[in-house]
Amino acid sequence: MSSSGSTYGDIHRYEPARESTAAAVAIVLLTIVEVVFVGLFTFGLVNGWGYSPLGNMYLGGILAIIFVDLAFVLMVYRKEFLPDVMIVKKRRRKWEDLYIREEDVDGTAFAEGDPLESVKRAVYPYYKR
Repeated sequence: MSSSGSTYGDIHRYEPARESTAAAVAIVLLTIVEVVFVGLFTFGLVNGWGYSPLGNMYLGGILAIIFVDLAFVLMVYRKEFLPDVMIVKKRRRKWEDLYIREEDVDGTAFAEGDPLESVKRAVYPYYKR
């Protein structure tokens, strides 16, 4: 579904989320795995596995698995349960706000006024700011 509006803030494209049951089951299973690994990490931390070099590596691996699993949960949730929305935004050039005042966006004639002043302004954009 798309609209023909081109003013700032209009929704250009809106695609509803799929909300599949398989994705919901996958999120539930990944969350259960997440809770198991968090419990294992907490158990190892309380029992002092971090004092030995091998136990410290083991705890680091479990922590990495926890964050990778969380990333997969968030990825599946974003893909399956959030709608795809594109909003019209005002397009500006990168340098527009930095170098040019709003009234000078269209430029000025080179021969207008003092030519030396125009050259200084062209060479050094922050002149008389």
